[in-house]
This record gives sequence, structure tokens and C-alpha cells, in this order.
Amino acid sequence: MRFVAASPVAAVYLSSVALAKDDDRRPTLIERRYSLALLLILTFTFTLTPVSAAPAAEAGKPLYQFTEAETGLYLNHLQTSEPDLRKRIVHLARKNIGQPYELYLLGEMPFETYDPQPLYCLGKSDCLVFTEHIYAMALSRDWSGFMRLLQRIRYRDGQIGVATRNHYTEADWNPSNRWLVREITAGIAGDKAVKFTQRIDRSKFLLGRYQLKTDIPVEEHHDAYLPFAEIGLAAPHLRAGDFINVVRGVVKPGAPVNDTFGGSAWVGHVGLVAHGPDGTLHIIHSAEPAVREETMTQFIARETEQLAGRDASGKARLLGFKFLRLADDPLTDLRKLDGPEAPRVTLPSGSPMEK
Repeated sequence: MRFVAASPVAAVYLSSVALAKDDDRRPTLIERRYSLALLLILTFTFTLTPVSAAPAAEAGKPLYQFTEAETGLYLNHLQTSEPDLRKRIVHLARKNIGQPYELYLLGEMPFETYDPQPLYCLGKSDCLVFTEHIYAMALSRDWSGFMRLLQRIRYRDGQIGVATRNHYTEADWNPSNRWLVREITAGIAGDKAVKFTQRIDRSKFLLGRYQLKTDIPVEEHHDAYLPFAEIGLAAPHLRAGDFINVVRGVVKPGAPVNDTFGGSAWVGHVGLVAHGPDGTLHIIHSAEPAVREETMTQFIARETEQLAGRDASGKARLLGFKFLRLADDPLTDLRKLDGPEAPRVTLPSGSPMEK
């Protein structure tokens, strides 16, 4: 860590030295003791006073304009100044409002070439990238810690690779990050829950998207969501920093409520829970054109403006939400899975990512 001296003390001490030099006599005992005391204070201050880790923040600079070095310093500052994980998450999310949106902007470079996008991006995000970066930053106190946690969140068991990336939010990301968040939808929705299923063919997806041949069994994923019209049931139970899954699907005209998209629906968007000054439920999320914060009422109103038209044309539309509760102490839970070396991150070669 870098350190600086307190400028007022330094100024006084340097002034006393200058006066002593200008004075054509030897300093008295009192003057010598006074100068020595100032020197001790200056030395002590120099040793213990850290450089402000948040000069960019004080200038109003948004998080997405930080350099890597500034990000690392700011994370250290935030860990020291704000002990509450949930408050750190909301703070970082709000500090990233305005970050430009871009879909599919991360990959595995320089470790793989199937998806030649980089492992991280500070300047832009899509909905999942935004959430992953905010969670990883809030749990870290420096750049190295952030990078390791980010990869542990993005990949199944921290194994970097396009085939082990958590592509499907509900079937990959949520269970892989059970140390970070846990499902609470059923408890909130009760008898209002709507069941849905998915036939997830990862091998077909990887071949079509990345021309990568794999032999992964097809999964029949069973899930449930809270219909958007019942959002009032969720509001009293959600806490800052919780994870919101936005469930979308194609509704067939006249089909039963459980028969969406041929018996399927999917998580098509994600965001983070926040609250307004009056306690109103908010969502902070990355969507075209940039990261924004809005009330859940506003979000639902936008998403449901053209429901009849979307249904008639067979386009996907909002169905409801899944909710996941942020763990109270995620890093302790992660150590139970990864051991003392947590977060355990492995390169495609099989070798560990060094700290």
C-alpha cells in the first residue's frame, strides 16, 4: 500500500526548518524539542495514513471509466469504509449506472480461441456481465481478488473454458453459484408459482455457437416462476443485493398458463435488487442502451406495453420472475466447497490460476 504525509503537519515542520536556517543563531532547547516532536508526528503520519483509494470517486467518475489500477484501489477503499456486503453491492451497482450495453462481449481469451473475447470488461456490460462484475467486486479488496472471484462466478467450479461457462442462468449459473445465492422463489410465490420445463441441449448449443463438439447429456430442467402480476408478493421479502431472474417465453394464444413455448420458458434477463429512499422495490440492470436503475413497477410497465402484439406475432415476452437470496457470508460458504485455497480457479490446461 502507498502512503502520504499529512500536508498541514508537513508544512509546519518544513516552515520550522526554514526559519531555523534563516535564523543566524543556534536553536534553543525548546525549539529543538518542538522540531523533534513535529518530525515524530510527521513520520508517524507518513507511516499510517494511506493514499486515498477513491480520488476518482470523489471527482464523480463512474465506475465503468476506472482503470484497472483505480478499480483495485477503490475496492480496497470500499472494503475498509463499508463493512456491509449488501451496501457495497448497491453502491457499486449505482456507481456503474450509465455503463454502455453490449451483448456477448466476454470470452476466454487468451486461454481459448473458441470465443476470442476477453475474460473481463470494465467499460461495457450485458445483464449477466454486469451482475457478475458487481458481485465479484463487492467481495474483493484488490484487483487480483476480483479477477479470481469473477472467474469462479462465471465458470462451473471455477474451470475456465467455453464448455464450462455458465451459459444457462437457471440451469448453470444459479446452481454453480449456490455458495453466493440460493433459490427463494417457491417460498415467495406459494400457490401462485407457475411451473415450467426446459430441454437443455448444451452440446447442440456449443456446436452451433462455437463449432465445438462435445458429448454432454441433454437435461430436462424443471423450474418455477412468480408471474409478474404478483410482484407485490415478492416486495416485502427481497433484500438489497439479491439476484433477480427475469423469465421470458412465447405465449401461444389460448394455451394454458403452463404451456408456454411448448411447455418451456427461460431466464432471458437478470438484475440486482435495490430499494428507493421510500423502500420501493428497484432493479439495477444492464439493458440497451446502458445500465439503469428503475422501480420494478416501471420495469414491468415497459416490458408489458405490447403484450398482445408480441403474443400474436409469436415473440418472447415477460412472464415473471425468479428470486435468489444473496448469502450472508459467501466467502465462508465458498471455502466449504473450494477449501482454504478458495476461490479455486483452473485454466483450460488444468493448471491452477495463481494468486
